[in-house]
Amino acid sequence: MLEAVNAFLESLGGQMVLSGVAFTCLLLIAGVMLRRGKFTPKMMSYAAICIALATVLSFAKLFSAPYGGSVTACSMFFIILTGFWFGPAVGILAGITQGLLQFVLDPYIVHPVQMILDYPVAFGLLGLSGLFANRKYGLYIGLIVGVFGRILGSTLSGVLFFAEYTPAGMHSLWYSFVYNGSYMGIEMLITMAIICVPAFRKAVEVVRRQALA
Repeated sequence: MLEAVNAFLESLGGQMVLSGVAFTCLLLIAGVMLRRGKFTPKMMSYAAICIALATVLSFAKLFSAPYGGSVTACSMFFIILTGFWFGPAVGILAGITQGLLQFVLDPYIVHPVQMILDYPVAFGLLGLSGLFANRKYGLYIGLIVGVFGRILGSTLSGVLFFAEYTPAGMHSLWYSFVYNGSYMGIEMLITMAIICVPAFRKAVEVVRRQALA
């Protein structure tokens, strides 16, 4: 039964069905948020631009890890930024959307639960950056927390479904955390260095004021 489910999800038809269901759910959630005033059309426009930039930059890989994962051209930053601008609910929704786009464009599936953890869950946790939107140094803290959230999602997936790659004498939880944290941590440090540039940071603040106006 499980093999049949995996085969369906790996097929083009399965990916289209699953993606259609997921995006329908996202649209329903966004609709509810719009009706409650928590998600305006302007916010949706900015979030859509950030999701598009994150998706495009995810294919600009600086280098790839041997068993999956890569350091990209700061693609995670734009989901972090969405959360920082509009709060955790919008940030998480944007992250889930980007995760599903990654699944559609570059899927890797060994199990349905692994797919959920590696794509909507892990990417969605990037939106936790929104918890620090109104704090001093909130963008920096949000970057660290958001990336750490994605690392945790991928770490859990690694422990459950990729434990066979763990070197002898090493715990699978520690190995999965180190493996995923290595390439995501490098990208986080690169991103941190960029947002520390005064001109770049000022530009982010200008766009944020426009987005919230």
